[in-house]
Amino acid sequence: MTKSTKQLTEELSERESVVSMNVDPYEEVVIIVGQKEKTFTGPAIIIINQD
Repeated sequence: MTKSTKQLTEELSERESVVSMNVDPYEEVVIIVGQKEKTFTGPAIIIINQD
């Protein structure tokens, strides 16, 4: 069975070790890890899995 991206996102977001953040349309977000930097513009859902 194939799941949509929306279904996968909802399923992951419900798990204990997962944190999700919603980014509103036109809102800018910057993620910095070490020396790397990535800029995104919403709408988006950021999912962090610390499992």
